[in-house]
Amino acid sequence: MNGWLILDKPLGLGSTQGVSAVKRALRAGGYAKCKVGHGGTLDPLATGVLPIALGEATKLAGRMLDASKVYAFTIGFGTETETLDAEGEVSATSEVRPAFADIEAVLPRFTGPIEQIPPKYSALKIDGKRAYDLARAGVEVEMKTRRVTIESLTVSPEPAEGRLSDENWASTNSARTGMSGDEGAPLDSITLIAHVSKGTYIRSLARDIARALDTVGHVTMLRRLRAGPFALDSAISLDRVAELGQGAALEEALLPIEAGLDDIPALTLTPGEAEAVRQGRSLSGIAADDGLTWARAPDGIPVALVQIEGGELRIVRGFNL
Repeated sequence: MNGWLILDKPLGLGSTQGVSAVKRALRAGGYAKCKVGHGGTLDPLATGVLPIALGEATKLAGRMLDASKVYAFTIGFGTETETLDAEGEVSATSEVRPAFADIEAVLPRFTGPIEQIPPKYSALKIDGKRAYDLARAGVEVEMKTRRVTIESLTVSPEPAEGRLSDENWASTNSARTGMSGDEGAPLDSITLIAHVSKGTYIRSLARDIARALDTVGHVTMLRRLRAGPFALDSAISLDRVAELGQGAALEEALLPIEAGLDDIPALTLTPGEAEAVRQGRSLSGIAADDGLTWARAPDGIPVALVQIEGGELRIVRGFNL
């Protein structure tokens, strides 16, 4: 089994538990043992797209960490928590409730390159220890500001039930989409959609938006709509994974390795070049643009992830297919 299974991760499940569920399905289906990993952690309190890499696709799982993500999230106004989500103890309250017009006006301040302080309850390491372990132990830590990029930030066209699809995200071209009523009325919550770079913390973004509105807030719903090239339209439930495993039919939901390479160009090699790359040899005189590329044999089978520089081809990761 080589490829990707895209889970629509349910609430309360950790990413490693999602990997374990896929492993159980593989065993139930009698498949040969293979490597299984995930392409980017998704908190238990979040739902949505979780790419699971199988076999040779695990060599690309690290690329998912660098990929941009799209999230739908709801900010509940009036309460900030220690964890900046619904799980933590209340740390601050406010009677102020912003109006839609005020929210709309502040969003451009959080679009583009911004400085962000990560949550103290996060997996970041400080002096070799996880920030959340230090926070739970009562140790005061200073979280350093980091630069991230918010590609877009808009109001969701749907309420906060968390059923947003990738099609909904794609159609969200205006902050006013789906909004009606009195834009001056105070709101207890707002659901936004953010397209963000790697390293962005949605909980911090929600905290900072609320504070910019002279109130406080925390994330009450978080759903990942897209991770790199993978979207909800190709995701399946854990129940479906288990069902396919029992019927030895997981291939029905398996995406090919190259599905994780849609964001970079492909280079078709000659039979001789493909054989050389499979043997780990670099090539020269390649007529292709500089940059990261994936090389394929004449039959379309992926051969390697490669870097092209000045006509020289260097292998980044080879595939044993």
